[in-house]
Amino acid sequence: MALDPLFLATAIEGALDAGRIHRSYFRTDLAIAKKGPIDLVTAADLEAERRFRALVAERFPHHRVLGEETPAAENEPAGAPRWIIDPVDGTTNFAHGLALFCVSIALELEGRIEIGVVYDPIAEELFTAERGGGARLNGQPIRVSRRDAIGDGMLCTGFPYSVRDRPSSQIDVFAAFLRRARAVRRLGSAALDLCYVAAGRFDGFWEVQLHPWDFAAGILIVAEAGGQVSDYAGAPVRIASSEIVASNGLLHPAMLEVLASVR
Repeated sequence: MALDPLFLATAIEGALDAGRIHRSYFRTDLAIAKKGPIDLVTAADLEAERRFRALVAERFPHHRVLGEETPAAENEPAGAPRWIIDPVDGTTNFAHGLALFCVSIALELEGRIEIGVVYDPIAEELFTAERGGGARLNGQPIRVSRRDAIGDGMLCTGFPYSVRDRPSSQIDVFAAFLRRARAVRRLGSAALDLCYVAAGRFDGFWEVQLHPWDFAAGILIVAEAGGQVSDYAGAPVRIASSEIVASNGLLHPAMLEVLASVR
């Protein structure tokens, strides 16, 4: 059954609006608060999520919204369509004036992600996907890379906010991939990492201790670009998953092998 075209239009409108908010605050003297020792939140995060919630409430009063910055309401209807938003993915980059951040918006229907939109307002790159409709960058189709040897691949990852508690566990995995891949990068935005896999800029991505708003849009964009997404064991990713491996598909077995070797 075809999706209501207003769903994708709303995700795009919300993402572009968030991008305008990002640009208005970026590299200004904005207030920065801490949710944890290295987990930041800014006025841009709060305003972008508030405005998107208002947009959804106006257009789809019975839909739910899961956002990083605002707790879910206790009276939200169970089973209703759910929007998932990270208003600024890469908040630490944003707070430090580093132009590597984005807004990520997904729509979940009956337990499946059906719409994914990620917008980088500085590069003006809008990644979109609708289940069964392919993935696009600024309206043009994108596909994952065709590299089939991990030694030729450029991979990316991120570190969880708890990395200070057990740094060795993350460093061991990072080192294992460094020994196998051509290069490994750490950009600071899981949503952009996933989109870069979809666009063929990266060949694979892995990260642990993620939340739905970090990956919901990105995993659909990767899948619709012809890539593969799983958990560390190779099982399908669920919205409650916390570990993600995404690749061009050709490197997936090798990436899972590396992860298994250091667990």
